[in-house]
Amino acid sequence: MQTALITVNYNQNGMVNEFLTSLLSNQGLDRTLVIIADLSDRPQSVSIKSVLPHQLVLTGKNKGYSFGVNLGLRAAQERGIRRYCILNNDIGVGSGFLSSVDRSFASYQAFTGKIYYAPGFEYHRDRYDRQDLGKVIWYAGGEVDWDHCLPRHRGVDEVDRGQYDRAGKVGFISGCLFCFDEKVLKRTGFWDEKYFLYFEDADYSERVKKAGFELIYNPSIIIWHKNAQSTGGSGSALHRRYQRINRLRFGLKYAPLRTKLHLIKNMLSGR
Repeated sequence: MQTALITVNYNQNGMVNEFLTSLLSNQGLDRTLVIIADLSDRPQSVSIKSVLPHQLVLTGKNKGYSFGVNLGLRAAQERGIRRYCILNNDIGVGSGFLSSVDRSFASYQAFTGKIYYAPGFEYHRDRYDRQDLGKVIWYAGGEVDWDHCLPRHRGVDEVDRGQYDRAGKVGFISGCLFCFDEKVLKRTGFWDEKYFLYFEDADYSERVKKAGFELIYNPSIIIWHKNAQSTGGSGSALHRRYQRINRLRFGLKYAPLRTKLHLIKNMLSGR
């Protein structure tokens, strides 16, 4: 059965090309459609390297990450594809990625994998020995801290010693790698386009759970992430702005009353 890998691009063709190139060592490319939702400022002047047997580039105005994801999902649906993996464009994969995803779809309906920092993109770069680079965890499952209305990544900044090698249920899946099938999409619907950037994955995680599906972390699926490159790096002004706005939106929709009041108070005080 064919799978659609969907990624969103905004003025980062070099990053997308690196991702596409990392896919080439994978078996199963003949059963994979890579969909790139290119929301770049001048997509007509952009040439994304065509290196894959099945690749589709869609263009549109930059209406946000969820908008780009939905472009890809609708295109996949129109082509009769029933399995979808949403991936950031600033990632790389290993040679066993597609095989691991394929096996996971046989067991799970909504799942993710283990995500490392790409070497050199660690948040605390000076903390690690050289042999540990590429094995520093960015995400190994996650939950939402409802007291602060923040998605928390398990294992973040830890060197992988096998401490998160057991598959299991989680409360939050990062949009860096979010896989689900047609049953999930039909019952849950498309991604909420009010989230221009950030918290769209947390919102979709909540909706998937409310629709009756489990979110599964499967550590046999591994990718490497160049953290927050689409917004100028972690801690940039753009990063902070959308984190703040969409944290409030997410919290008012799902958080306990006490947390909602705290978020409103912080917003009014400018914190």
